[in-house]
Amino acid sequence: MRRGIAATALVASLALAATACGGSDSGSDKSDGPTTITWWDTSNATNEAPTYKALAQQFEKANPDIKVKYVNVPFDQAQNKFDTAAGSKGAPDILRSEVGWTPAFAKKGFFLPLDGTEALADQAKFQPSLIEQAKFDGKTYGVPLVTDTLALVYNKALYKKAGITEAPKTWDDLKKAAATIKQKTGVDGYWGSTQAYYAQSFLYGEGTDTVDASAKKITVNSAAAQKAYGTWQGLFSGKGLHKADTTADAYAHIQDAFVNGKVASIVQGPWEITNFYKGSAFTDKTNLGIATVPAGSTGKAGAPTGGHNLSVYAGSDKAHQTASLKFVKFMTSAASQATIALKNSTLPTRDDAYTSAVKADPGIAGYQTVLAAAQPRPALPEYSSLWGPLDTELPKIAGGKESLDKGLSNAELAIAKLVPDFSK
Repeated sequence: MRRGIAATALVASLALAATACGGSDSGSDKSDGPTTITWWDTSNATNEAPTYKALAQQFEKANPDIKVKYVNVPFDQAQNKFDTAAGSKGAPDILRSEVGWTPAFAKKGFFLPLDGTEALADQAKFQPSLIEQAKFDGKTYGVPLVTDTLALVYNKALYKKAGITEAPKTWDDLKKAAATIKQKTGVDGYWGSTQAYYAQSFLYGEGTDTVDASAKKITVNSAAAQKAYGTWQGLFSGKGLHKADTTADAYAHIQDAFVNGKVASIVQGPWEITNFYKGSAFTDKTNLGIATVPAGSTGKAGAPTGGHNLSVYAGSDKAHQTASLKFVKFMTSAASQATIALKNSTLPTRDDAYTSAVKADPGIAGYQTVLAAAQPRPALPEYSSLWGPLDTELPKIAGGKESLDKGLSNAELAIAKLVPDFSK
């Protein structure tokens, strides 16, 4: 649960908390010894964390006056844990902050502005849109570490067996392809997710969003959004279309079916590249097809820009902040990002990290081609929380327990409470 602390009161309290927080939990700092900084990493503990731990050790060797206390925090718990810790004791000096969390924590005064600091010395090397989405009120509160977006991933062999030579360009094309694949191969052609994040592309395909941030208007129940979610709903029934899975394990079920050749295509992000390759369908990595998500009736396709920034805690004392800025610069350097990409198959955020070796991974190369359709979220601190009401309603709609109209009306009411100054 989020703490209901007013930003102004919180900023005032940070100065008092600075001594107790921001590295003090390391418990090993001495006036004449190394400075120990604490880093909360939210990466996958099995597939990705070993790479980050190794880089942290490499940083320590190059900087003997700084020690890094590495803590892996499960991604689905990190936002609430940091929110709580930043208002009391035990906040880490550095957080691997999901891009949607960054403006929200910046608004609360939890993050240090990084403009003009060592951490952002290479700002020109980063993709401008990724720097832009790390901003709040004109200041930059994170350095992009990895980026991602959604794509239509497909099994080339199953598509070929069905006589389909290219990835579907529209949702209607996908529906037709799914029916053909079912007829020719016996497996379902597409399995959609009921999670709101995965449904975002349907909104972009109709030229709309959950809210219009610039006009301060809730648009989740607009005519365009109803059309978008109508298309999304229509992909849960029909020949070759897998029915909606509304169980708590739906994500794992969909992923398992795809990597083992039991469904021909899904929508997924690059954070699953390493897991794709572990499945029986993709022991030959070149069998993995990656295409831009299908377009809606506007003819345009779009998928949300995701990823993670490294941010520095505003409540840390100066010594810990100085050490943290140096660490952030190291972790986001071209060399570190290339290492992360090669080990974890994640996408770098700076162009000079896309080396020939990095681009030799067909997964990274494929996702790099779809980044052009990635759409940054508006700089609205509450934006990520807007998916919550939809995550409640969309499974009911997809599972046939609630009508589309009722579900979107409920979502609209819930979202209005999150952005009370927005009109409907």
